[in-house]
Amino acid sequence: MKQIQIDRRRWLQMATSGALALGSAGGTDKSIPVHPNQLKFGQLDFNPPEPSEYRHELPHGAVAYLVEDHQLPLVRLGVTVRTGGYLNSDEDLGLASMTGTLIRSGGTKSMSASKFDEEAAFLATEIHSHIGATSAYAGIDCLKQNLEPSLVMFFDMLRNPAFNSERLALAQRHQLQNMQRRNDRTSVIENREFQRLLRGDSHFSSKLATEKSITSITAHKMSRFHAQYYHPSSLVFAVSGDFDTKEILVRLKNSLREGWSANRPDVSTVPKPKHQPTPCLAMVNKTGVNQSRVSIGHLGIQRNNPDHIAVMVMNSILGGGGFTSRITGRVRSDEGLAYSARSSFRAGVYYPGVFRASFQSKNGSCAQATAIVLEEIERICNEKVSQKELDTAKNYLVEIFPRFFATASIVAGTFADDEYTRREKDYWKQYRNRVAALTADDLLKAAQQHLHPSEIVILAVGNVNEILRGNPDRPQYKFENFAKNTDIRHIPLPDPLTMEYPKG
Repeated sequence: MKQIQIDRRRWLQMATSGALALGSAGGTDKSIPVHPNQLKFGQLDFNPPEPSEYRHELPHGAVAYLVEDHQLPLVRLGVTVRTGGYLNSDEDLGLASMTGTLIRSGGTKSMSASKFDEEAAFLATEIHSHIGATSAYAGIDCLKQNLEPSLVMFFDMLRNPAFNSERLALAQRHQLQNMQRRNDRTSVIENREFQRLLRGDSHFSSKLATEKSITSITAHKMSRFHAQYYHPSSLVFAVSGDFDTKEILVRLKNSLREGWSANRPDVSTVPKPKHQPTPCLAMVNKTGVNQSRVSIGHLGIQRNNPDHIAVMVMNSILGGGGFTSRITGRVRSDEGLAYSARSSFRAGVYYPGVFRASFQSKNGSCAQATAIVLEEIERICNEKVSQKELDTAKNYLVEIFPRFFATASIVAGTFADDEYTRREKDYWKQYRNRVAALTADDLLKAAQQHLHPSEIVILAVGNVNEILRGNPDRPQYKFENFAKNTDIRHIPLPDPLTMEYPKG
């Protein structure tokens, strides 16, 4: 079994010898470039590890990726569970998330919640659990010498959670306190309302728990949810650290065989949104803020789209590549209108993702910054990118490729995630070649096919009066211009506990 590690001693020797050479040269060695731009690097020689070398099938359909790393006496074990918040009914919004929390904090049938916490602290073992929108996760980080008792606790938690009533009440109070602050931060409002504009109100990704749904959660409901989805066939393990593969395989197999049903749960597929967003200019009034947030975007593509890589490189040039990207350069560096301005074009796994450009700016300058972003979207759809931009974006993505496999933990986690989401098997092998083969024509084609300026949704969250007033020194920029002869859609703030929006 291969070991993922960095030879630190060799690296230190090379670094030390290089430092000595610089010192002895006294700054007169002509072989040393006078400017970083003159540095030349050899061809990157790195091949990604092969998933099959680390993949192991476990009893009842579970799968594990085991990657040894003996640099430190630590072990990290995580398991992804095929479940998620999308399985909540409208009456039980928040049930999955609360179940994920209480699996860890609510004790087990053989150990009280407080005793479980004490044992974990005594072992210096971090044990965690949560359930997200489309998956659940549980894991441990522990010392090698404490792996055995930590695994016993972990599997007891995973199989036999007790959902302690006191811990449930505490979690409910904490959740309700957080819900009361839903309208406090413009960033929270922006993300919530932009999601609603693109996905509609009926998709699970737009639905939020309410006071009623949270207070209706009981230990019985959580126990039933857990029993329905937590089975070996739903588990994908990622294990890394200081262990012997053969030994930990025995431990995992025994843990899955003993006292755990081999039932295969009927897990429904993640539903796709049915809502078709309408191009619009929407605004949410939040007084008392001197800066507003603006999001600009539309629906995107899925991960299996053949243009996925081209879209990623195109977006890197547009606004995803930091200071080298166009939106960042113009909005932040050239005009000084925002500290952060960027774009993302995330490909969805189960349904199309979202293209989104965003920034935060002074109320009066939002119109100008928005105009610049729209100009750059139009430009990349109509003009080929320069060779320099193309090379910079491609080289960056190729040269950071080893980071995807930098540590044993990342290797195990990457392959486990690929298993869970059923990513194409040759993705990592072909990744760099697919990036390197892209041309300016490819990016122009991808932009024209997947960027849709006529379908743009614009959302501004902040002091609406000041946004609309604009900058008197730049009267040519008016936020109303982006409405395109339609009325501005004013979105009121909902009641944070009921999520009911005022009518009218």
